[in-house]
Parts: sequence; C-alpha cells; structure tokens
Amino acid sequence: MADLPELIHETLPEVLPPAGRLLSAEAYQRLAEVPPEIEWFANLGSKATRRAYENALQDFRRFTGITQPEEFRTVTRAHVIAWREDLLQRALSGQTIRHRLAALSSLFEYLCDRNAVTHNPVKGVKRPPVESYEGKTPAIGDHQARQLLDAPDAGTLKGKRDRAILATLLYHALRRDELCRLKVKDYKQERRGVAHLKVSGKGGKTRYVPLHPAAGGWVAEYLESSGHGAEEGGALFRPLHHSRPGGIAKSITPDGIYKIVRCYSAALGFEIGAHALRATAATNALDHQADIAKVQEWLGHANIATTRIYDRRKTRPEDSPTFKVAY
Repeated sequence: MADLPELIHETLPEVLPPAGRLLSAEAYQRLAEVPPEIEWFANLGSKATRRAYENALQDFRRFTGITQPEEFRTVTRAHVIAWREDLLQRALSGQTIRHRLAALSSLFEYLCDRNAVTHNPVKGVKRPPVESYEGKTPAIGDHQARQLLDAPDAGTLKGKRDRAILATLLYHALRRDELCRLKVKDYKQERRGVAHLKVSGKGGKTRYVPLHPAAGGWVAEYLESSGHGAEEGGALFRPLHHSRPGGIAKSITPDGIYKIVRCYSAALGFEIGAHALRATAATNALDHQADIAKVQEWLGHANIATTRIYDRRKTRPEDSPTFKVAY
C-alpha cells in the first residue's frame, strides 16, 4: 500500500515549470484532477502536523484496507468506531487516540468543504476522556533552572551557545521548533523601545515576546564569539561548524536542542527534555502571579484551556488544607 507522500508524488505533476512559465496543458489538467484528499494533505503547512497526520491516516488506511484517496468517501461512522476500538485494544494512550481521531476528522472537514462528502463520520464518535488537566511534562525548580544555566562552559563557543539556548528557552517559554526558526534579525526587534524576540509559532502565527535582559546578554555574547551577528537573515542558533562568518547559515535542529537539554540536565541529576523548560517558564510565570491570559498569548496558545495545564497553583502541597489543620 502506497503511503501518502507516494500518492502525492504519483498524483501531482512530476515536474512543475520554472517560475515565470505557464503550466503545460498536461500539467494543468493533472492539477485540476487532483483528489481533494491529496489536496488536504499537501496543503498542511507544518512539518510536524504533516508527520502526525500522516501517521494517523496511514494507521486508518491499514485498518480499513483503503488504497486509493477516493475510497475515504465511503467511510462511515461504523468504520471510525471500529478503528477507535482497535486503537483502544492496542493500549494506546487516550491522548494518542484523540489525536488520531482529530487527524481523520480534519480530513473529512476538508472533504465536506469541497462537497466531496455530505458529512464528517468522525463527528459523534466518543473519544477517550482527558486523563488529567494537569500537564505531564515536568517543570523543574528554580534552583535547578539556575544550575542548568550555570552548567555550560562559558569559556568556549559551544558553552556560550548552549547557555544562550537554555536561557532563551527558560526565559521565553519557546517551543523547540520556534527556537530553531529564529533568525539573527528576530533577536534584534524593538517595540516601544523594548527589545523583543520575533517568534514564528504554530500555524504560521507570529508573536513578539519581550527579550529578557539576562537571556539577551548571553545571546549577544554568543553572537560576538561566533561572529555571525551581522548576518541578519541567517539562523540565530547554529551547529558549531556553521557558526563562523561565511559558513552555511543553517539552524541547529530540534533534535539538537533536545540533546543539549538532555545532556546538561542528566549531568546535574535530573534528566529532562526541552519541553520541560517551556513548562518551567510557564509554571514559574503563573506562580509569580502573571495574568493567565497574558501567559496564553506569551506561549502562543490558541485556547486558554491549554495554558491552564501549566497552572499548578491549585495543586501546590503548601496550599493544602492539611496544613491549615491545628489541634
């Protein structure tokens, strides 16, 4: 069974003409005949979303035996329920099952918009309950955050870069992908006289985050040592072999960020991933009475319910009625 990228390759014209040239009649006709199922997938902008949705749709196709895009139009709610039961029997987490059903639902919403189907068969299918509204990603303590910032060797280019990366994550609550997309010019933004980071978030949304002075100082120190501070269109954080002027202005990868956080935290005795630094920043801001609506905007969340996952003030042990009991 061909996977989705193979189907796209088979369906779309193999060679599009260079910019400035008209489509050939053959290419035009082939584009006009592209099934909406292929359009939907090809139109997904985020690589992470494409990867997640591809995994979900491939799983559904394997379960149902679908081999051609048009066969999705014969899917009924009964097919979706049977798939959900199969996912449950495989002991996948409730969150994973909800995400897979959401991916399939996204396809059918598009097909409805294109009048390819009359309804979305995923609607009305019961989804596993949310296990907890509290985030599962651990947030580290203030003393651990300080240890992490002090861990890199500030006498080396690698240490300066890593400290600047850790500070940017801890002080601004960025996602890994957002940090990797930062350009040098994004670090040099100014709004109302205050230095800002220009952050390209999920769904192509842009937000401006005030630059914390400590993080800004460490980023400036890194750029001074690396020498690529004048390359405004180049990546802000780069692999070491791309950090010299005139090199390839390629960004460090999200996997590279993960490994940096993992390495330093493991050496300190509390091994965590990069997302834990986002959770730490959000939790810390809320613990210090930041307005939750402002934190939502700061994090780039579309829904404030997602932000509430990081609000652990109601679950702090020191606030428990246990400690109010006196005999």
